[in-house]
Amino acid sequence: MPEFEIRKTTLIVEDIHHDGGPAPEQPRRRAAMLALVRNPFAGHHEPDLQPAMEDLKPLGLAMSRRLIAALDGPEGIDGYGKGALVGASGETEHGALWHVPGGYAMRELLGESRAIVPSAMKVGAMGATLDVPLGHINAAYVRSHFDAFTVSMPDGPRADEIVFVLAMARGGRVHSRMGGLEATQVTGTDGLR
Repeated sequence: MPEFEIRKTTLIVEDIHHDGGPAPEQPRRRAAMLALVRNPFAGHHEPDLQPAMEDLKPLGLAMSRRLIAALDGPEGIDGYGKGALVGASGETEHGALWHVPGGYAMRELLGESRAIVPSAMKVGAMGATLDVPLGHINAAYVRSHFDAFTVSMPDGPRADEIVFVLAMARGGRVHSRMGGLEATQVTGTDGLR
C-alpha cells in the first residue's frame, strides 16, 4: 500500500466582485484546496497504479469537506473541477490517480451531480502553475460555468511530490454573456444538458 504523506495543504478562497463590468448582487465565490504529498512512484515505473486510487480516497473526502465548508455549505455550489501537478521525477499518469478519489469525493458530498468533473494534470517544476478547469456540476454544456482556477504552491512540487487539487464554485463567471444553455435551463438527466 503506497503512502501519500502530506507535507502541506493550502486553501484558497476568492470572492469575485466584478470583472470590469457592474458588480453582481452577490459576489461569485470559488475555492481551491491543494494537498502537497509525497509521490511513492517517483523515479521508477510502476505498471499497476490503479490500486493506489483507493489509498487516496480519504484525502479526496477530507479536501472536499474543507472546500464545502469554505463555501458555507453545499447549497448553491454548482461548479467543480480537479487537477494534479506532478513533480519532475514522476509522470503524468501519477496525476491521473486523482480521477476517482478527487472527483467521486466531491460528487458524493455535493449530492446530485451528473456532469463529468473537468480535470487537468501535468508534470511541472517547483512553483509551476496549474489551470484547474471548472464546469457546471449537472450539465457540461452550461457555458457560463466554463472557467479555470490557476493555482500553485511556491515550494512544490519537489521532484518526488504531487500537488492534488480540488476546486468548487458558486455560480458562473460574473459577466457571462456568451449564450447557450443557461444554468436555469439545466434538466440534469444526462450530465450534458
